[in-house]
Amino acid sequence: MASRSLGLRSHVNYLVYRVRNLNAGSVVERAREVSRQFGKPVATVVADMYWQAAFHKVGFQDYVDYDFAMLTRAERKTFMTHPISNAISQKYDHPDYRHLFHDKFAFVREFSDLLGRDWMMLDAGNADELAAFMATHPTIITKRQTGQAGSAITRYTIDDVDDAAAFHRGLLERGELLIEENIVQHPDLAAVCPGTVNSTRIAAFFDGEKTHILAMAQKFGRGQAADQMDFGGFYTMLDEHGKAMGDGYDSHGHVWERHPDTGFPIAEFRLPMLEEALDLIDRAARVVPQVQYVGWDVAITEKGPVLIEGNWGTGVYEIKPSVLGRRTGHRPRYREVIGF
Repeated sequence: MASRSLGLRSHVNYLVYRVRNLNAGSVVERAREVSRQFGKPVATVVADMYWQAAFHKVGFQDYVDYDFAMLTRAERKTFMTHPISNAISQKYDHPDYRHLFHDKFAFVREFSDLLGRDWMMLDAGNADELAAFMATHPTIITKRQTGQAGSAITRYTIDDVDDAAAFHRGLLERGELLIEENIVQHPDLAAVCPGTVNSTRIAAFFDGEKTHILAMAQKFGRGQAADQMDFGGFYTMLDEHGKAMGDGYDSHGHVWERHPDTGFPIAEFRLPMLEEALDLIDRAARVVPQVQYVGWDVAITEKGPVLIEGNWGTGVYEIKPSVLGRRTGHRPRYREVIGF
């Protein structure tokens, strides 16, 4: 594919944003973490982090997460980073359609056929409808209109409801207006962590004709309503066959050879129904083709994969060399498909 620049303007805008929001103390703390792990002087790490951010589009947390301190220049260039991902999103995710992804209420309406679960919207007059919904689905997930990293999600069971009218009123007051049937995940996922729906993040690019898979990561929760890191979750990368590349890790320096709650060996995980999941992503990518670059979250059930959400401006899930023993990231695949 011919090279298509992501544009200098997007990088400059990103740098301006980072400078305005720079927390120098946080950078030093990250550098100290790297120094402890790799035995390099803090000042050297700080200087390298700023250099990489300014001239190579590497986020400060990217530098830490992807073990840049142990990589050569050539190896570093193979890793996807958040600034590069942001530039792709700015270029290929049309602004007029982004709201269909970050607005959770709009998303369920637009992608309803691919959700594989019941849902309803609350309003002031449907307390009885909510009660009937929970009679059918004793565990529900509520969502506020916007929110990231699981911050807009809450889980309730019918045992939490003493007064149906008061429960309904409380949800309205808190803006928890989207009510979804709780997903029952595939036994292979439940074997790792039964208390959380362990989702698969699939980054994909739709070129107008074909959906290209860029990278896949398997997230694991800790029994909470969401599997994100803010809830104690972690992830590992999957290869093209859906097999875990190694142990699990997060952005806080933790590494898990086994799931801390079940003892499941993370490196032995294999995603069930991979082909069906990729078919689901292909169908999802065609619903709003104007948003070409998306990080899709999928849950696998016994009946097949279902769509949880799609993320424009998607975050990056990448290989961690010190954990997975691999020193080449996913950027070559992104370049092959997108051509930047």
